[in-house]
Amino acid sequence: MQTSRQIFENVQKKISQKERITSDEALALFDFNDLISLGKLANQVRETLHSNKTYYIVNRHIDYSNICAIKCKFCAFARKKGEEGSFEFTIDDIVSRVLQGLKVGITEIHMVGGFHPTHSFDFYLETLRAVKKVAPKLHIKAFTAAEIRYFSKKFRKTEEKVLEELKNAGLDSLPGGGAEIFDPEIRKKICGPKGPAHYWLDTHKRAHALGFKSTATMLYGHIETAQNRVNHMEAIRNLQDESGGFMCFIPLAFNPKGTEFESKGYTSGIDDLKTLAIARIFFDNIKHIKAYWIMSGVEMAQLAQHFGADDLHGTVMEENITHMAGGRAPVMLLEANLHRLIREAGRIPIQRDSLYNTVRSFN
Repeated sequence: MQTSRQIFENVQKKISQKERITSDEALALFDFNDLISLGKLANQVRETLHSNKTYYIVNRHIDYSNICAIKCKFCAFARKKGEEGSFEFTIDDIVSRVLQGLKVGITEIHMVGGFHPTHSFDFYLETLRAVKKVAPKLHIKAFTAAEIRYFSKKFRKTEEKVLEELKNAGLDSLPGGGAEIFDPEIRKKICGPKGPAHYWLDTHKRAHALGFKSTATMLYGHIETAQNRVNHMEAIRNLQDESGGFMCFIPLAFNPKGTEFESKGYTSGIDDLKTLAIARIFFDNIKHIKAYWIMSGVEMAQLAQHFGADDLHGTVMEENITHMAGGRAPVMLLEANLHRLIREAGRIPIQRDSLYNTVRSFN
């Protein structure tokens, strides 16, 4: 039986020959405790793809409501209507936040919410139209796969019809949230009301077929195992082989405060960096790996630029979901701060758009 060191050396050879590693090899890397060697290999892959560049976007998050018809055990965000801490934005509220963002040059809004029990489908269509009216060139990345499925069920439309109508109203791409972890037993325990994993995968497959691009996520650091993580990544890699629609993979470090898994505590730095590095080595068909500073923390996201990540996310401006679960990162970063963090990591800041086209390079 091979040791983890021997398996790592085999993986090194495969990477040098541009061969795909197996899921078993990825799993073995989680038992490989030489973090520096693992990071160097992930960095090699990262620099082959992106040289010395680190990407970021000038964006604004708009979490339009936390009123939700379901309650998942891992979630500290959802509230019932009228419950303390609940909120919901009107269309005017959303447009106002867009206008505030435009003053600092945002090129994208990232908009998600709960499964709102009373909103009509017209609310979502009118929101998209209203945003495009005041900002025609602004990229709207909105509505998780779980929200799309909820719209389909609630409004008695096929998912294709939901996606087509949202696209016609101004939706440009889908975020990757709601994937959580795909293992059926773990999923039942942490987010059972969202349904099985194939719902998320099927929705993104349909979205890709309609021309949407999207991102893919994995929530880790709760009650899942390394095997669960690898299986999750394998399902995403397989779908990417088929549809080609994922632009980026984003490992999300679980923030436990206020959830039913608070006793699990926060993820460790070792686990964060190892997970990012393995993701970079594993995903030979997804070009970008994002270090999501909102959940990992700014310092860890900065360090991750040498452990496989090439994307530091963006300015954000306002974020509620993670911070209601005890997120310890700031709620926004100024563009100048992003430049400093990237330069301190020895990288070149590249402002990107939502599709990873370069807006400005700061050599």
